[in-house]
Amino acid sequence: MNTNILADEKDIAWMLEELAEKVHARHDDLSELAIIGIQRRGADLAERLKTILDEKVSGKGTKVPLGKLDINLYRDDWTSLSVQPQIQCTEIPFELEDYVVLLVDDVLFTGRTTRSGLEAILDYGRPRRVELLALVDRGNRELPIQPDYTGLEVSTKPEDHVDVHLRERDGQDRITLVVT
Repeated sequence: MNTNILADEKDIAWMLEELAEKVHARHDDLSELAIIGIQRRGADLAERLKTILDEKVSGKGTKVPLGKLDINLYRDDWTSLSVQPQIQCTEIPFELEDYVVLLVDDVLFTGRTTRSGLEAILDYGRPRRVELLALVDRGNRELPIQPDYTGLEVSTKPEDHVDVHLRERDGQDRITLVVT
């Protein structure tokens, strides 16, 4: 195995600023936008994005609503997993119908997590639209799902691993590619 560091703390901070700028450019005053992060690291990234976006519209009275989504019960691979997934909490403290939802995940791979996220969101309501933000897009899609916003695109083989480490969970910010 060979591990390559793709991004460090400064790179990730820069990516999040750039992603927030692109989201802000598309949603001007952010009044119709809500952010939902897929548990776990997607939820951490969503909190960071919310902070950056709230600063962009400070003084206008706008605060971007934030939610967290656990997709584990919506996965289509439960029977093939070697370990039981840990169930996290889902918190969506707003009505989805009023918003364009920005669904945030750390790594986009096959598209199955995103599909699960879309299914889960629809159990809580019907947003006006859903956009997808992935910090890392590593390709190898099995479903026709593409991000609207991407921080880093990496060409990988299906057996490789892209790991996003965040200070909230891992004590540091870093993205690594493990080539097997």
